[in-house]
Amino acid sequence: MRKILPLILAGIFVISCGKSEKSVKLEKESSLYQLAQELSQKVPMLDPDKNAVIISTKKFDVTIGDVFATFQLMYGEGVQQLKNVEADQLTQIFKDNAAALAEKKLLLIAAKKAKVNVTDTDIDSLLEMQYAQVGGKEKFLNYLNNANINFKALREDVRENITISRFIENTLEDSAKVTEDDIRKYYSENDKTATVRHILMLTQGKTPEEKVQIQAKMQDVLEKARKGENFESLAKKYSEDPGSKNNGGLYNDFGRGDMVKAFEDAAFTLPVGSISDLVETPYGYHIIKVIDRKKETRPLDTVRTEIETQLKSVKQDELLTRLVDKLKTDYAYKVVIL
Repeated sequence: MRKILPLILAGIFVISCGKSEKSVKLEKESSLYQLAQELSQKVPMLDPDKNAVIISTKKFDVTIGDVFATFQLMYGEGVQQLKNVEADQLTQIFKDNAAALAEKKLLLIAAKKAKVNVTDTDIDSLLEMQYAQVGGKEKFLNYLNNANINFKALREDVRENITISRFIENTLEDSAKVTEDDIRKYYSENDKTATVRHILMLTQGKTPEEKVQIQAKMQDVLEKARKGENFESLAKKYSEDPGSKNNGGLYNDFGRGDMVKAFEDAAFTLPVGSISDLVETPYGYHIIKVIDRKKETRPLDTVRTEIETQLKSVKQDELLTRLVDKLKTDYAYKVVIL
């Protein structure tokens, strides 16, 4: 899940949305309201007076106001940087964060049903760790004040995050157990690292029309690569990845979890020597040529804990996805703004 934050802020007020939970409507004199008005000139759905519903469920709606409030708590005055974001990217940011917020709310509903308990002591313990990282509580509170972030809201966020973590742990712990057979199978069958060359054309901040043009251009490059043109030379000529372009698109011996999922899946599943179809990630379109993969060379006893942790994380992610999908079905989750 994406990190999301609660909705109790100075400068906003909460109104009933006709459901058992409530949505945020931005106060007209607030800086958030003014920001929303300005952004709505680029993206009309962000109009704070309309406060459009992005996601609907039986228990709650997630509105434009809810997402603005989330950003305020996440970034404080830094939320004003949204002014510099292009319209299509801004639209996607709001949709993605609305979805993340809805998932969080669903998990909190489930945690409440499961009677998960979080005490003030639990919250204070976690906050004390935060204070220590910045040199004490006073400095921490000064930072929040300067950033226009409400401390009560932050404290509530801590409570909600602990609640969800405990609920997930209690619900998924037994099902996510990793057996000795799981560990041995993974050790013997899975590659540890991959080496690839890739070509990237960026799509971040591009319009849908521009993305279509970029995709078509990448198809042409893919055809060149598959006809046998030198992949390293193609990467140097066409790739927009500053981290690898000058090296002919080379990423050497990276491990699982080092790359975004779609990129990793291609690197670790395609046959060595093969060239992928177009692979889309949040960065753009990639063409990936798998150069090599290596097995784990360390003894099993040395890497047992590492493998167990990785497998457990994968199982938990899969189980959590299923759990959230079930909650969405149970509570009639619906995306209103597409």
